[in-house]
Amino acid sequence: MARNMKEKSVGRYIVSDPRICHGEPTFRGTRILVADVLEQVASGLAWRCIVEEWRGSISEEAIAEAVRAATELFRGHAHELAA
Repeated sequence: MARNMKEKSVGRYIVSDPRICHGEPTFRGTRILVADVLEQVASGLAWRCIVEEWRGSISEEAIAEAVRAATELFRGHAHELAA
């Protein structure tokens, strides 16, 4: 059980920790959900504005990592969507 309670690094800026936001991916050192930031990106909000909205708690580099991770996940599961 203790093993499941550890933080898992998803990348340099993204982590998943069962003790924070029920294990949903967040940006390291924050409670900011990666999914929330990806929604902001998808809505067309400029990355600079996203950083400002989160008061500098995340960086444009962190946003870029989230977009890359989402792209990799999509590519890895695109065949399921096509079925």
